[in-house]
Amino acid sequence: MDNINPWEWVGYLASVVVAISLMMANIKKLRWWNLIGAGLFVAYGLAIDALPVALVNFFIVLIDAYYLIKLYRKPTPPTD
Repeated sequence: MDNINPWEWVGYLASVVVAISLMMANIKKLRWWNLIGAGLFVAYGLAIDALPVALVNFFIVLIDAYYLIKLYRKPTPPTD
């Protein structure tokens, strides 16, 4: 563990963040945590020249962002 590459730590952190996201009951929290984890995996994939890792996680970032935008734009019912 003494010679571990700093980018490996980013990969480990990304794995933990994605695992945390999957434990969320609240869909907004799940999407936010998953977006952060996928973003870390994009950085990790690019840093280690693993383009498939970066691309699939970039796609996940886009999916999470799309659904977060939909969730936040959802009209709230009026309260009287």
